[in-house]
Amino acid sequence: MPVKDFEPKFMKVGVLTAALQELTPREVRDPDPDRAIEEWLAFARELDAGYIQLSAALHPTETDVPPEAMLDPVANTLDLRKPFDKDRARRVQAALKEYRVGISDIGYFDNMLHHDPAIRKKKHDFMMRVFDTAALLGVDAVCGFVGRNQQHSMDQNLDDFREWFVPLLKEAKARGLTYRVEQCPMPGWTTSDNVHNNIAYTPGTWIALHRICEKAGVGDQLRIHYDPSHAILMGQDTRSLFQYLKDTGYNFLIGGFHVKGQVIDAKGVSAWGYGGQTVERGDWKGGRPSDNPADQVNAWKKQTVLCEHELPGTAKHDPLAYLQNRTVDWLDHQLAARELLKLDVANTYLIVEHEYPPARVQDKARLKPILKGSIAFTRKVDEAAACMYALHHEVLPAQGIPVQGRGREAYRT
Repeated sequence: MPVKDFEPKFMKVGVLTAALQELTPREVRDPDPDRAIEEWLAFARELDAGYIQLSAALHPTETDVPPEAMLDPVANTLDLRKPFDKDRARRVQAALKEYRVGISDIGYFDNMLHHDPAIRKKKHDFMMRVFDTAALLGVDAVCGFVGRNQQHSMDQNLDDFREWFVPLLKEAKARGLTYRVEQCPMPGWTTSDNVHNNIAYTPGTWIALHRICEKAGVGDQLRIHYDPSHAILMGQDTRSLFQYLKDTGYNFLIGGFHVKGQVIDAKGVSAWGYGGQTVERGDWKGGRPSDNPADQVNAWKKQTVLCEHELPGTAKHDPLAYLQNRTVDWLDHQLAARELLKLDVANTYLIVEHEYPPARVQDKARLKPILKGSIAFTRKVDEAAACMYALHHEVLPAQGIPVQGRGREAYRT
């Protein structure tokens, strides 16, 4: 009787630096931008995070979307008002070595299909700086959105993707990079009634976009940075979504993970449904979209009236919520990833993305135990799933021993 050794494979656990946006005070970091990266690497070591996803963004003085208008403001931990050069790279690499923390990828989350050519060019120019930074640091991936041209239909946006986004992927290819798309639909990104403002929000569009990329010779550059919170917002469950990718031959598309949940409020769904609040939100004043960012943030009621982001490990769940796709079943999420996706598990990143509103305190001392606990929870869940997978699919089958029970099944309603 053959015996297979017990050899679980664990994923790499890290944290997105937007969790603490102003770890380094603005008056310190603006004149010395790489100080922010150094201090975040030191903080990551305190959190026992092996990696950071380095958040990049247009500087607050340069962005077209004010932070006050965003549900979850991004962070420019990586400040690229000036291009990242070899001297800056050496400084950051020294800090990486000192704190024994790696960079999973660089995250720049913006609308790369903006209809205004001048605004779009500004974003694309910044993305090129992100690409150059990744190449200098030896990081092999960038994470972000595709976005949406608000003046066009979704079908027309496929043409916009071909015209405007594919050239970015060609630049990524030239630098040996992969572009991983987070699938957030960004429902409150504008004051319009559009819910899907990032066209790469679901497997159906991932496949359509990848076909375009294949024809353009950049199929290997487009991958998905899967975030289960957005699947919950769309009424999807992870196992069924992964099964669909496998059934269609696209289970190679997912290349990394954000670890962030979503808790659906049944009362909010009863009031508004999954489309969210459509009237009297407060983002329109006097019959037109408000120019005040503090009013514009109310557009996010398309999402926030029916659900709230979860920091992994901090929420209680009724088991029925798992079955109704109203929250993330973390253990099955990690098990399904191993069972259904084509992954190099030991080189796949799990990045904790902290967007649970009541716990988004911007004080290091208060935030530290919260983030440390969530990162520890994420690691333990992944370890548990890895052990289950090794037993179910390697150790027991090698000896002809059946696995008990059925487990969660895809496409069950």
